[in-house]
Amino acid sequence: MFELPSLSYGYDSLRGFVGEELMKFHHDKHHQTYVDKLNAVVDANPELKGRLVEDLLVNINGLPISAQVGIRNHGGGHYNHSLFWQCLSPKGGGQPTGELLNLITNKYGSFQGFVDEFTTKSLGVFGSGWVWLQPNGEIITTANQDTPIAQGLDAPLLCLDVWEHAYYLDYKNKRDDYVRAWWSVVDWENAAKRYQTFLDK
Repeated sequence: MFELPSLSYGYDSLRGFVGEELMKFHHDKHHQTYVDKLNAVVDANPELKGRLVEDLLVNINGLPISAQVGIRNHGGGHYNHSLFWQCLSPKGGGQPTGELLNLITNKYGSFQGFVDEFTTKSLGVFGSGWVWLQPNGEIITTANQDTPIAQGLDAPLLCLDVWEHAYYLDYKNKRDDYVRAWWSVVDWENAAKRYQTFLDK
């Protein structure tokens, strides 16, 4: 059975980004729903039991046809949100250091150049979706709960949820304000660890 991951910080710890009510709503309601529906898909397909969500998504085209849409939507929702919580920190913000900063500056000329491009991509997502920083430095977007690993790409380093449920309670339709505030809580230390894992493969 898949389970909702615990947060490493309090619901009220990211007030410069989103408030306590939104965090509870997003984590306890939205993410929990993806977990519950993912478990229902697995229950209906016993041959999938015991497999990691990453394994299911990476090999989605080899799964039973009856399970593929559910795994893409609900497995993707679980994977995406689990990473998203790790990308946030009350002590976040600023900019990365070391190899990750080198990756970004080599690709975008400067850290600000990266911020500008990531922000542009975030505001350009039509409807619901996600924005990702990949280990090759590319910034990509996906719709709905699609995820890079289900598209044959490497595991991302960083992601931003731009579904309305991620910000509407606090920001209404001002996605630009939400994205701007997100930079103050980005956990660059976690992203750097993910990048090091990629380099060590």
